[in-house]
Amino acid sequence: MLFPGITNLGIRVYNGFLSAQKRTALDILAATQKTLTDYSGVSVALVGHSLGGTIALLDALYLPLHLPSRPKFKFVGYGLPRVGNNKFAAYMDANFSDLTHINNQEDLVPILLGRFLGYHHLHGEVRITNDNTNSLCTVGDVTSILVGQISQHHGPYNGITTGTCSQ
Repeated sequence: MLFPGITNLGIRVYNGFLSAQKRTALDILAATQKTLTDYSGVSVALVGHSLGGTIALLDALYLPLHLPSRPKFKFVGYGLPRVGNNKFAAYMDANFSDLTHINNQEDLVPILLGRFLGYHHLHGEVRITNDNTNSLCTVGDVTSILVGQISQHHGPYNGITTGTCSQ
């Protein structure tokens, strides 16, 4: 069972993201256990961009449920779409104090999956440009996928642009 103890809480996650996380869950757990054994007192940082961010976020939910001792966890996601329903977001917000998801300008991916489908973001949104004073953050700036800019999904984030190759 991927998420023991929380299956009856009404938490729902997009199945495609859950399937992707499930494919690597045991390998991530084994690597984390080995690292925690080899280096006592370490904290665990889970970082990812886009789909990698969703997998890292689901690992932030998964790992504490399978580790005998709970180290300090930190999650940072770049260009993170909405992953689950309001109960998922509320559970993550209540159980993980160090969550950050960083959105770049008019990136449209953070407004996916739609709120009208019941998907919600976690707390901890940071926008790279602060020109949007709307309290709705990204949603206030990118009101629909027709307004967003997919090119801004690739960054730059901390000076790094993702998704492009050069020779």
